[in-house]
Amino acid sequence: MIWVNEQIDPSGIIYSCIACSDEAQAQACYQSFEDNLSEEQRAAGWVAQMRTVESWDEVPVNALKLSY
Repeated sequence: MIWVNEQIDPSGIIYSCIACSDEAQAQACYQSFEDNLSEEQRAAGWVAQMRTVESWDEVPVNALKLSY
């Protein structure tokens, strides 16, 4: 399983994306993405999300890919 963390702007464009195969690292990344959204960004509709995919082929091409 691969965890994909994304920060998405109000128009749905992925601003930041990090994918990794380590769940603990993925949770830390998600928390960092959440913590780094300002109140202004949240009010404007920015979101942080974490999702899982089955293969690296499903990870967005612009992602930083971390693997252990």
